[in-house]
Amino acid sequence: MIFRQYELGCLSLFSYLIGDETTGRAIVVDPQRDVSQYLADATALGLTIERVIETHFHADFLSGHLELAAATGATITYGAGARADFPIETLEDRTRLSLGEVVLEVRATPGHTPESISIVVWERADDPEPWGVLTGDTLFIGDVGRPDLLTSIGWTADDLARRLYRSVRDQLLTLPDATRVFPAHGAGSACGKNLGTATESTIGEQAATNYALQPMSEEDFVEAVTQGQSVAPLYFAFAADSNRRERALLDDHEPVPRLTVEEVLDLQRDGAMVIDGRPSEIFSSGHLRGAVNVGLDGRFAEYAGDVLRPGQSVVLVTEAGREEEARIRLARIGFDSVVGALEDVGAVLMLRPDLAGTGARVTADELASLRRQVPDLQIVDVRNPGEAEGGTVAGAVVMPLPNLLDRLGELDPARPTVVYCAGGYRSSAAASLLRARGFGSVADVFGGYAALEEVDVPTVSVREAFDRDPAVLLVDVREESEYAEGHAGGAELHPLSSLLPSDIAASGPVHVICRSGNRSGTATRVLRTAGIDAYNVEGGMLAWVATGLPVVVGAR
Repeated sequence: MIFRQYELGCLSLFSYLIGDETTGRAIVVDPQRDVSQYLADATALGLTIERVIETHFHADFLSGHLELAAATGATITYGAGARADFPIETLEDRTRLSLGEVVLEVRATPGHTPESISIVVWERADDPEPWGVLTGDTLFIGDVGRPDLLTSIGWTADDLARRLYRSVRDQLLTLPDATRVFPAHGAGSACGKNLGTATESTIGEQAATNYALQPMSEEDFVEAVTQGQSVAPLYFAFAADSNRRERALLDDHEPVPRLTVEEVLDLQRDGAMVIDGRPSEIFSSGHLRGAVNVGLDGRFAEYAGDVLRPGQSVVLVTEAGREEEARIRLARIGFDSVVGALEDVGAVLMLRPDLAGTGARVTADELASLRRQVPDLQIVDVRNPGEAEGGTVAGAVVMPLPNLLDRLGELDPARPTVVYCAGGYRSSAAASLLRARGFGSVADVFGGYAALEEVDVPTVSVREAFDRDPAVLLVDVREESEYAEGHAGGAELHPLSSLLPSDIAASGPVHVICRSGNRSGTATRVLRTAGIDAYNVEGGMLAWVATGLPVVVGAR
């Protein structure tokens, strides 16, 4: 048996080539849209690709089934119930396909989608146990496929989750423990929430370690797999529909036309978007005004799909020689409207400085200063809700990047705006999109929320806190029971568990205290990012008592 796994890291995609050495017959499972690698490998290995098997209609990428069928004459195959605009063969549960010695068995595993299947692989028909199973988006390493992506076309997450519960238990966990597991996606995919970084596993290992496969009722499973999912990328619905349709084939060797700046300006006036794939640091120092920054060195296609509308014309700006890469990566999600590329944007802007734009970026410390200096500052958090649950900047509007285009009307383009994400990649895309849509003053946070969490927290000693000026407010962030057991005189109680910067009525500095200095350090960081001049009391009440400073007993 010949077995090849292909990994496409930028979309967290795995696809597969399986061939029989005795007959030269082969199949490809879940191919990416640019199919040259499968064709080249098949030729080198003496294989004939006779079938393309799709484990389901994918939403996160445009599959290469049509390209492979056109190149090889292969039959396109789906699970029972699949309907498409192009000729397909559908296979019922437990159908067996022989390549020669190698045998494949289809198992119906609905849940991520209704037509989802898994492919059990035997090296030889008479082997007592299967060699492996390709699980598509039904079972991942560490997770299962999310069941909530088809709500817009009439399926409920609850119904699909219940189907998924039965699929993994009746169709996959019944396989021998040693059966190798090969999923369609790995870590970083938005098709699940807890995907591992490994490229393969076994049924036994997943039964022991995968949270979704642990003993639990169907109700508990439904709760576990439907909660905490990220916001689906904006392009998912478009890609899922496109995978059911006849469409133009991709030529992955076609060059990208080069455009003059005058041609680009005309295209912009007609609604085209300039996507600048250079690193955010370079983009922020100078770019064509109106361009949106989505760095090629990140998850370019996924996030470009969040700032573009399907069918919208695209002009590319990249580092030299990367224009074709950018076009292919957009084509992988079905965005085929690249009309050309503007070369050497730096030289263009030197000749036409009137067309240049810059992107403001602020550090975590500078954001705290801005909060104090700009009372109407608008702060936008473009992370997913699950990320925001771990903490946000006080007063920030949580607006995940996939929702931004549809929710622009909730923001005021006249207000100064700061955007942040987890590390700075998505926020550069979001900030540049806002500027392109007419927002006047927009910056993003360099380093994102991770940098905000690392903001240096200034400290004062317990003696300095005790001798503080009367204008300095002392805030105790412990719980009420702790405060009642003993607190510093004049300290206001604002427990960290319910702390709101807006509740702190301070016109000057604020000293923050807790038991040992840990909770107060967190609270100080929260207050400083809200524009409050806060200082952590080192050592907390433990140090206060040890220093012999007076303590007041009783509730507030």
